[in-house]
Amino acid sequence: MVKVVKRNNESTQQLMRRFRKSVSRSGKLGQVRKKRWFVSKSEERRLAKKKAIRRARRQRAKRGRRRY
Repeated sequence: MVKVVKRNNESTQQLMRRFRKSVSRSGKLGQVRKKRWFVSKSEERRLAKKKAIRRARRQRAKRGRRRY
């Protein structure tokens, strides 16, 4: 659980900014979004493979743009 304690002379907006930053760094929000719906193991593998293919294509495209 993420906790943020208000500092002296700190506005509410600054406190909320620190809270949001700590939540995003912890990765809890991403975990909650992933667990929102059940995804079978085979579906996870299929999505991971699809993601890897996209990543490889981007890397190949990036290498093609380089000029020496």
